[in-house]
Amino acid sequence: MALADAMDSSPAYAFKVTIDGIEVPKVTEVSGLKNEVDKIELKQQLADGKYVVIQLMGRPKAGEFTVTRGLTDSKTISDWLGVVMKGDVAGARKTAAVELLDYEGSPLKKYEFANCWVRSVEVNSLKAGATEQATEKFVVCYDESKVV
Repeated sequence: MALADAMDSSPAYAFKVTIDGIEVPKVTEVSGLKNEVDKIELKQQLADGKYVVIQLMGRPKAGEFTVTRGLTDSKTISDWLGVVMKGDVAGARKTAAVELLDYEGSPLKKYEFANCWVRSVEVNSLKAGATEQATEKFVVCYDESKVV
């Protein structure tokens, strides 16, 4: 669905994260959404002595993104890290998606990631007297990505 007006822009607060088709609850932030290819530099000396540098498109790069969510009693992400730490490659690989939504909650753009595995899980600083929520931050590595 398109935005209502050509001057409109997507709100940064409207998104959802899914892992193997299951929505991750209480997500407060996603960072590192990036699609990238390698750059190849072709450097050559021409017959007339002129030095030329041409940039060529390389292969797509693998990457990672970070998700921050409110801490709950769910152990899904830490259990996923446990599978990774045991070296169970087949069990650790999942699919993931980050969907950007418009003001009505309809999808605008979707980043899809293949062969994902969780690299780290971190709980924010815990402080006596703090008034913010406890969060869990995890980094997801992926082999392939596409925007649909």
